[in-house]
Amino acid sequence: MRKEQHHKGWNEIKTNDSWALFKIMGEFVNGFEKMSAIGPCVSIFGSARNKPGDKYYELAVSVAKSISEAGYGIITGGGPGIMEAGNRGAHLAGGTSVGLNIDLPFEQHDNPYIDSDKSLDFDYFFVRKVMFVKYSQGFVVMPGGFGTLDELFEAITLIQTNKIEQFPIILVGTEFWGGLLDWIKNSMLTVGNISPEDLDLIQIVDSEQEVVDIIDAFYKGNILSPNF
Repeated sequence: MRKEQHHKGWNEIKTNDSWALFKIMGEFVNGFEKMSAIGPCVSIFGSARNKPGDKYYELAVSVAKSISEAGYGIITGGGPGIMEAGNRGAHLAGGTSVGLNIDLPFEQHDNPYIDSDKSLDFDYFFVRKVMFVKYSQGFVVMPGGFGTLDELFEAITLIQTNKIEQFPIILVGTEFWGGLLDWIKNSMLTVGNISPEDLDLIQIVDSEQEVVDIIDAFYKGNILSPNF
């Protein structure tokens, strides 16, 4: 009897998994249709916990404003903190402001600086991450937590393994990121887990102008298009 119950429960899980595919496909289709119409953008990542007036919140506003003035749209995770700051900077510059929102039990809520027709909602992290990578011409990574590191290292891995074309990955804040880069050099590189040229995939800066200069230099004379 117990064995039959286990089999019944497992079969119900398999059925639910099959139906979930349609929801996943729907999120991909909706995301591709909306994002493909937006044009060249740069994604800004960082903590949801920074407040207005905080050093990195205000720097993210300035960075996003400068990127927008250079002709790129801004994509964020759509929530508070650094995400809000990124959309706020785009809004101040009159630029494209995109929010890729995720349903979370805490921290996440839409910020008011996203363009009304460019706010997308996702239930699946992996679908949302595809949108960031596919439609971004660069990643600007402000100080953040696990989610920020997840986006950062996934992008590095995809470029390192030639799954996508290289694009600028810019870490903002030497004070915050310097220790991580030192660990990568002194631990990962020292034991041969990465190659020296892998370090060229990321750059650390401290000002909005440096961010814009890196992005402009990378795309000088190149045609902008989705990454895969």
